[in-house]
Amino acid sequence: MNGFPLSRELGPRARDVMAGRVAPVPARDASTVVILRPARSNGFEVYLIRRKVGMAFAAGAYVFPGGSVDPRDIDHPTGWSGPSPEEWAVALGSDPSTARGLVCAAVRETFEESGVLLAGPDDASIVTDTTGDDWEADRLALIDRRLSFADFLGARGLVLRSDLLRPWSHWITPEVEARRFDTRFFVAALPPGQRTRDVGGEADKVTWMRPADALARSAGGEIRLMTPTYRTIAQVGEYADMTAVLAAQREIVPILPVIVEVDGEIRVLRGGDA
Repeated sequence: MNGFPLSRELGPRARDVMAGRVAPVPARDASTVVILRPARSNGFEVYLIRRKVGMAFAAGAYVFPGGSVDPRDIDHPTGWSGPSPEEWAVALGSDPSTARGLVCAAVRETFEESGVLLAGPDDASIVTDTTGDDWEADRLALIDRRLSFADFLGARGLVLRSDLLRPWSHWITPEVEARRFDTRFFVAALPPGQRTRDVGGEADKVTWMRPADALARSAGGEIRLMTPTYRTIAQVGEYADMTAVLAAQREIVPILPVIVEVDGEIRVLRGGDA
């Protein structure tokens, strides 16, 4: 039997869900972005943040920037450049409204959790520096939901650059989890002139790693990678450089890990597991 054992603390809930005694929690639409930058020598690195140990979801795990769709990501008109929500809907396997929310969430959450902003004054330019105190004040207002992403862009005369994102994959949290997300994964290059910074909040550490190093450190028990993060790092690591990653033609198929019980042990099976 492949897959891996489910954590012990989830065992009772898993059995209740599998037996129909507890209904699965609906999965919330969410986005996450794999930010890439060239390594100092050959190859490239991915940006990872470590979630605080006390977080209710993925505590202590290294993850990509991301989070849930804000309803205002969908219903507040946003300055937009690049593929339209209708085009993104085809790529993501959703309706245009959901696609708009997912793309907006991808750009907004990336800025909130890394300081990187995939936006610019027009469709041919991009912000080059987001490190000032005024940018930090806006970032905190976005996190607190005192400011909508549309109003943030509008006040600064910016448009969302959807052309800087590439769709990568689609993972859905297993039904036995108490917190569930229906997450689209994107990849994007770190814009010229911008830099990530330790922005705090839900993270207690940030780092850049080569894909091979991240996988090796995970295998050695040095860092914790959740299955979607691990698989995504392994996939992008198959490419020789960032250009090849960003040019990859991906078929976005939902992946919902299945929970089974065999000989008293509850295990999580992923796509491709027997």
